[in-house]
Amino acid sequence: MQFHRPIGLLRAALAAFFLLWLAGCAGPKYTVDDGRKVDETLLANIRAYGQGEQALRPAIQRTAALKDPECDKQWELPFAVATSYGWSEVDRVAWVRALRVDERLTVVAVAPRANLAPGDKIIQVGGYANDDSEKMLENLAELRERGKPFMVALVSGRQVQIQPFEVCRGYARLAPPSTPALQDYHWLLSMHPLEVMQAGPLSGDEALWAVLWGQGLSEEGGARMKTFHYSTKIAGTLYNLVTLATGLKGAALAADAAVQAAKSAAANVATEVIKQQLIEQGKALAAQRMREGLSDAVQSLSKQQVANAMQAAAANRGSLSGVARIGATVFDRADQWSFDRIAKIGGSQLAGFSLHQKLIEHGFTSNAFALDVERLDALNKLAKAKGMEAEVVATLRGVRPDQMLLEMGSMPLASAQAAFSFESPDDPGQQPFARGLIDAMLDMPAETGTKKK
Repeated sequence: MQFHRPIGLLRAALAAFFLLWLAGCAGPKYTVDDGRKVDETLLANIRAYGQGEQALRPAIQRTAALKDPECDKQWELPFAVATSYGWSEVDRVAWVRALRVDERLTVVAVAPRANLAPGDKIIQVGGYANDDSEKMLENLAELRERGKPFMVALVSGRQVQIQPFEVCRGYARLAPPSTPALQDYHWLLSMHPLEVMQAGPLSGDEALWAVLWGQGLSEEGGARMKTFHYSTKIAGTLYNLVTLATGLKGAALAADAAVQAAKSAAANVATEVIKQQLIEQGKALAAQRMREGLSDAVQSLSKQQVANAMQAAAANRGSLSGVARIGATVFDRADQWSFDRIAKIGGSQLAGFSLHQKLIEHGFTSNAFALDVERLDALNKLAKAKGMEAEVVATLRGVRPDQMLLEMGSMPLASAQAAFSFESPDDPGQQPFARGLIDAMLDMPAETGTKKK
């Protein structure tokens, strides 16, 4: 009779193993890179998105040292996440290949001492777990806004305490990889096109400039932009703003809809002929730089090329619509805000000039950091007052902003303020995304705003 006992134990062990095996089979399956062909453009955009987040996240944490008593505040996290939840099967493979991101919340960028690493999979946030990444994001946003420490659990079993930190209001975020050219500027958030990151790696100070600039836009233009928001309440702020900082497909679809709306409702700020000429000039410049192998910015542009680039930057500024168009009236004030504060936290006041130069040398002018001639001259005057004029000219490869202003004075679209009227914009109506992606997503209820269809 005694020999039956080991058999019984063996049967119990086998039964337990079988149950565990069944549980494993029943669990969610996450995407892996199986080597299939993916959209190479999307793949490159996802990589640029990841590189951009990795540049911005440490800079965001650096701005916490500013402790500006006069600015409105918001909470931030020492890490950024993305998820491929809701994307097509092939596109999910692209996310894995580019950034090791699958359907779970995946860390894509960290600030120093975050105790996390890119590629970490978060399976629990503040004790909450759900296979639905949208729900996880919503919970993450709520915990961030409380400003108190909370725990996250990783798939490895490790538990990490997260401490949100306070910065000046004005999130700095990047366009979703599916709509890389999207830009939108709002008092809560600035969304920058991926071209800002594709001109080459941002230095730490250039990333810091970009983050401070968004905070300055919020501080200097917030009151003016709020007057253009006609809604009586903001329905899904926490959740919807978080989705804009992830690969969540719902936000990407909303971004695509916003792009289409902007195309159909763009303000008539210049003739189509002139705008097309500027677009073609920008493309030609970018192609020329690639042919000449000047991506390392070792040679200078001609004065005409610089003039063309700054005219294109002026056209971009004037072509914004909705809330972003109101924000464009204070881009120069955001420049000054960033210039005045970057030195206070150990950054270089030349960072705005070097970022501008890097962008125009690659022909990337459809963004907020490629300066038109008026903004460049105004920023140069600030630097000149600090005794930095020679350093500015060196950073700009010999270009003198004051001379460029004189020489470009009679050129079409040389002056954003002269060519475009920003005052008293018409109400764009109630069509979706008429006031921009960010403003539209603030009006979307969190439970329905970006759910999969």
